[in-house]
Amino acid sequence: MTVRWLVLLVAALGSIGRAAEPTALLLKPDQVFDGSNPIPHPGWQVLVRGDRIQAVGPALSAPADTRVLELPGTTLIPGMIEGHGHLFLHPYNEAKWDAQVLNEALALRTARAVVNAKATLDAGFTTVRDLGTEGAGYADVGLRQAIDQSIVPGPHLLVATRAIVARGAYGPKGFEPGVEVPQGAEEASGVDEVVRAVRSQIAAGADVVKLYGDYRWRPGEDSRPTFSLSELKAAVDAAHDAGRPVAVHTSTPEGMRRAIAAGADTIEHGYGGTAEIFASMRQRGVTLCPTLAASDAVARYAGWNGAEPAPAAVAASRRAFDLARKARVAICAGGDTGVFRHGDNVRELELMVAAGMPPREAIVAVTSLNARAFRLTDRGTIRPGLRADLVAVAGDPTVDISAARRVRLVLKDGRIVHEKPHKN
Repeated sequence: MTVRWLVLLVAALGSIGRAAEPTALLLKPDQVFDGSNPIPHPGWQVLVRGDRIQAVGPALSAPADTRVLELPGTTLIPGMIEGHGHLFLHPYNEAKWDAQVLNEALALRTARAVVNAKATLDAGFTTVRDLGTEGAGYADVGLRQAIDQSIVPGPHLLVATRAIVARGAYGPKGFEPGVEVPQGAEEASGVDEVVRAVRSQIAAGADVVKLYGDYRWRPGEDSRPTFSLSELKAAVDAAHDAGRPVAVHTSTPEGMRRAIAAGADTIEHGYGGTAEIFASMRQRGVTLCPTLAASDAVARYAGWNGAEPAPAAVAASRRAFDLARKARVAICAGGDTGVFRHGDNVRELELMVAAGMPPREAIVAVTSLNARAFRLTDRGTIRPGLRADLVAVAGDPTVDISAARRVRLVLKDGRIVHEKPHKN
């Protein structure tokens, strides 16, 4: 018997009695929240083939090669999207921001970011808009590549690389003038430098351009606008020419006005926003990412126990959030994770609900609204043809937002990446 025939015989014998591996998944939760309709669909099921959703609806037929997953007591939702994260940061009560930027080795920060990415994915967040490495250079591009190549587990990443600040307006600070100190973002001054920074970050792999529209010039000072309107507009135009959206960190009224006039796509924080400013955002189609969890976390690190009255910074963030909702501004869900623990991303949703947003609006914000705001046309809702980024949670998050914490199953690109067994 030749070697060729022996190989064929062994292969044939090995296949006897072995069923074909399933190539499709049929998910059978109690109900499906599709991401756009705020009312879940009882009895609906979802059929997944490969990395795409193939069918959605009641009583779907299962082809012979299908694995059926019974998910009693759950709501199936689109994979959640973290709108404002920093995977290369960890909670400020563990190490201050300055210490992380100045004293932690890049390899250490990257190893920590890998762990943070896995924790975020396990929490049901299958996409993260990471808005700056805060001194870790372009390491987010490498992390995105490692995830995309299945070297390490993690969500889909939209990265901003170094972010861009006006020269002298960021940190760390407090050193001898003239001494070169590592910065948490790339400094630029003047239209030409700002445009050069935008283009260099895009060339290095940035999916989104982040600018700091205001900041504290010295420790202890109030924030003030940093970039001029002409600088901001040049940066936005350069980013948009390259097909990249622009996020602007700004909380002062003037900083927000300039960002809106410059054509920013999202405003991050916006704590000093007024009714007039939010009306302008609504008119221009600018999305607000309120990051309530960041101000909440920082206040707690300073000793606040959650009792009312809240500290001034927390009260300001709530007030701005309320004004934005009254103006019907599109509100993204993004908590500035990294300031607090990765994997605790639902904290932002809970604070949005506590501040007056109905749970149904919050769960829309973290799925389809974030997808629209970030130009992600292939995810955020559950319908045929889209990415099979899906999460099953115990309970109904459209009624009780804390149900979004009770993750039973996470699919990313049609593959099960996290699963908890059902307990009777």
